[in-house]
Amino acid sequence: MTTKNRLFLQQIITTMEQQPTPETPKESPSFAQQLRDKLKEITQLQEDTDIETTISSVKKSADFKGPTVWILACAIIIASVGLNINSTAVIIGAMLISPLMGPILGIGLAIGTTDKDLLRKSLINWGIMVFISLLFSSLYFLISPLNDARSELLARTSPTIFDVIIAFFGGAAGIIATSRKEQSFTIISGVAIATAIMPPLCTAGYGLATGQIHYFLGAFYLFFLNSFFIALATFIMVRYLHFPYVQYMDPHQRKLVKRTISIFAVLVIVPSIFMAINVIQESQFQYQANKFVNEIQQTHMFDDTQVLSAEKEFHRKGSLIQLSLIGRALTQDEISQLQMKLDEYGIKKTKLEVKQKGHSVNMDISVQANIIENLLAKRDSIIAEKDSIIRLMEQDITLQERVADSYEQIAREIALQFPFVKNFSINNSVQVDVKTTKAETFPTLIVTYNGKPSDEDKQQFFKWMKVRLATDNLHILER
Repeated sequence: MTTKNRLFLQQIITTMEQQPTPETPKESPSFAQQLRDKLKEITQLQEDTDIETTISSVKKSADFKGPTVWILACAIIIASVGLNINSTAVIIGAMLISPLMGPILGIGLAIGTTDKDLLRKSLINWGIMVFISLLFSSLYFLISPLNDARSELLARTSPTIFDVIIAFFGGAAGIIATSRKEQSFTIISGVAIATAIMPPLCTAGYGLATGQIHYFLGAFYLFFLNSFFIALATFIMVRYLHFPYVQYMDPHQRKLVKRTISIFAVLVIVPSIFMAINVIQESQFQYQANKFVNEIQQTHMFDDTQVLSAEKEFHRKGSLIQLSLIGRALTQDEISQLQMKLDEYGIKKTKLEVKQKGHSVNMDISVQANIIENLLAKRDSIIAEKDSIIRLMEQDITLQERVADSYEQIAREIALQFPFVKNFSINNSVQVDVKTTKAETFPTLIVTYNGKPSDEDKQQFFKWMKVRLATDNLHILER
């Protein structure tokens, strides 16, 4: 091969090597894969996480000194006043300014990042905050002239599993909002309101001030429950977002920490489950008992007997309904009938006690007279209502008789002026517009002819009927 041919062949080979190799066409992703990718894109949290700023923010909020002490004291007094006067708005305002959330988030972050110094500081500050909160709330309730337990106080003495759910997801929302590059004050404020860690502390202070230990124990348990599950949610989110560890922990130590947290969570949550079951059962009992009493009152089950009052007491082993009656005393068979009726409402284990005049109810004569007067007034009202119905029926009958007489007169006039009409009927028809559902009532004339009258005769007859019936809106059907 000559040198010229060799160079030409080498040039062809070089050109072929420089040309790109055709790529194998990629398969388009399946619908399931696209759906997974979209869900992953929507639910991912790592992209907008600012770990350094979050750690700095939580550490700062876990501090308890200077103005934080005074803010906590003011928030505690405000919340105590709100609980004392039963004002939800005041309680919400106190929760918004409370700094109690800081050390709790600090505990969760410290465990999640193995930061022993932050954990020690957060636990100490949490304890100091609890002490100050109990001190100020107890002092307030000691000097407050209002000592009765209102509904806002009582609502924080019986924690349930529902409080656990609120605290956990509230804590998760709190750490997610705190970890964003652009923190949402609205979310953080909402978490403070939803988790409600301050009002239980004030209620515990009320229990101490009034010597009602069961109030203190129930309220403090609710506060501890909220604090623990907020910290637990923080720990879980910190690990999910891959916050860096401050100190190294081998796999065995990490496993031990997780196991300890799990066991402690179960121990904390178990009492709330039993309380939730009790709350649900009591709610069902109250609902069914109210239906039972309302049926007796509204249906007048027994003549000449009126329910004065109904007291309902729920107990897990056996509830009680006490009926105080006035009027005719019920017989033992009628009382047994009421007792059996409780089975229909699903409250079989409930005991029924009936207190009647001359048995267990002691009333002033004026009270009895007033009740009897109410019974008579109710009977008069029923009689008046029935009389009104009777009068309306009489008027309707009279109207129908007048209409019948009127139709007889019209028939005689038609026979003289329009002999081609064989018979007729007049009814009120209701026309309903399908789009607007608007209903309109108008008279309808149904007429049958003798033979075939002319159109002119028909028109004269129709005009005459409109004048005779005093209506412009007359619908006509011809047979």
